Amino acid sequence: MQTSTRDRIVVATARLLQRQGYVGTGIKQIATESQATLGSIYHFFPGGKEAVAVAAIRHGEKEFAVLLKEALDSEPDPAEAVMSCTRELAAGLKESGWMDGCPVTAAALETLGADSELQKACADALNGWERLVRDKLLGCGFPADAARELATTVISAIEGAEVTAQVNRSEEPLLAAGRQLARLVRSYGIDLPRR
Repeated sequence: MQTSTRDRIVVATARLLQRQGYVGTGIKQIATESQATLGSIYHFFPGGKEAVAVAAIRHGEKEFAVLLKEALDSEPDPAEAVMSCTRELAAGLKESGWMDGCPVTAAALETLGADSELQKACADALNGWERLVRDKLLGCGFPADAARELATTVISAIEGAEVTAQVNRSEEPLLAAGRQLARLVRSYGIDLPRR
């Protein structure tokens, strides 16, 4: 199946954001990596680099949401599901040579304080991932307040551990975060529903 020019631009931008952040990614590099002309980029994204980056963040958000949902659904026990997610992320990061981190984190950090569409897309992504974790916890019988706070903690810890894993070129920060998050989830003593 052949991908559209717009899709190639979005996917290439998402990969560039993962590897070098928003500031380090130029519009000409996006054109080269996506095998598109500058005219095509501006045709699909009249807002230029920020508009392309917003679309790329939304693409990255969906990609990670699929991985997160699959990991969460793979285990009935939410503690095991969180560890499954961190193991999957650690393996993917190692496989990429420690290059393919989270495009949302990179872009969010570079655009702090800006009231922009890019910052809003980053916030939407993080909030959406938190909802996935929260819904898993609610489905396992966690009280609403605990599920909300734990979901925020899980996503925050995973995002930080991913950066630490990249910097140290080691899976261990993600795996350690997974173990500790699982311990935290288990500390609530929730009886899991029977299947």
